Amino acid sequence: MELFAAMEQDDYEELLFCQDKASGLKAIIAIHDTTLGPALGGTRMWTYATEEAAITDALRLAKGMTYKNAVAGLNLGGGKTVIIGDPKKDKNEAMFRAFGRYIQGLNGRYITAEDVGTTEADMDIIHQETDFVTGISATYGSSGNPSPATAYGVYQGMKAAAQAAFGSDSLAGRTVAVQGVGNVSFTLCKYLHEEGAELIVTDINKEAVTRAVEAYGAKAVDPSDIISVQCDIYAPCALGATINDESLPLLKAKVVAGAANNQLKEPRHGDALHEMGIVYAPDYVINAGGVINIADELNGYNKDRAFKQIGKIYDSITRVLEISRISGIPAYAAADRLAEERIALLRNSRSTFLRNPHHAISRR
Repeated sequence: MELFAAMEQDDYEELLFCQDKASGLKAIIAIHDTTLGPALGGTRMWTYATEEAAITDALRLAKGMTYKNAVAGLNLGGGKTVIIGDPKKDKNEAMFRAFGRYIQGLNGRYITAEDVGTTEADMDIIHQETDFVTGISATYGSSGNPSPATAYGVYQGMKAAAQAAFGSDSLAGRTVAVQGVGNVSFTLCKYLHEEGAELIVTDINKEAVTRAVEAYGAKAVDPSDIISVQCDIYAPCALGATINDESLPLLKAKVVAGAANNQLKEPRHGDALHEMGIVYAPDYVINAGGVINIADELNGYNKDRAFKQIGKIYDSITRVLEISRISGIPAYAAADRLAEERIALLRNSRSTFLRNPHHAISRR
């Protein structure tokens, strides 16, 4: 991999390699864009097949955070960390302490949080070395488990998508097929059930399915059948890439809106949804509740304030779908445009400020 060529392709600012031989730390921090503010993005720990695969994942995820934070209206840029290792057996306190010192050395350019393979407890260890970490224990003034926040945002975004598809944002009587019943989607099911939606659920974890059936009267189906069930809304909330060549001909829903990341296997599958007249709520817009919640910690966490901001995901999805409709472009492209326009606007305003000497005079 030609590193500078990879960074230049999507205009990354910084790529850092962090190692600590004693603890086994091998981490890659990617900072994509800090136009809107410090880069915020979680730390993922994974058993990557190669170091190149880890670098590629860090770069991809960092850019995704730039776009997610921009559309969410946060004054934060995008970054991400990947730690190479097995989260089930390679973790130790010294590893996360060493990593925390690397973050501290960035002096606030990058703020981390938990992600796949890391936990709140890991963030607490990092917090011993730096304040530039969110998602720590509530005893430190944090927001705790981000799942309820993510679920609330998905619920609001789903209502906005329903408004676009059906002319009403009411989910009462709507059938929602939920793929995956983890922590986020179980809470999402609660919101849907309370509004009167009919639920169809699936998960490879049979206990999770049973819990949803017993709590919300959901109908259970086999994981291989969820994409083809008769429903109004398909909510991918587990695996990514479930919108693909094989699933699209089977999809009967009029709306795709869920919590999963990377729902489209390729951008062209978003094009196909658009051509089929299916309303798609772009994943990084609708599932931004968690990052909005932890971003509030930077101001001293206030749940009411955070959830009020999360509720604006309804407005974000509405705006994206309006751009899609008016411009005749797929929803994922409309979301990208919204993010890029916000970043460009602030970048240009800063450039104007720096070029105009009168600003410097007025500050005296």
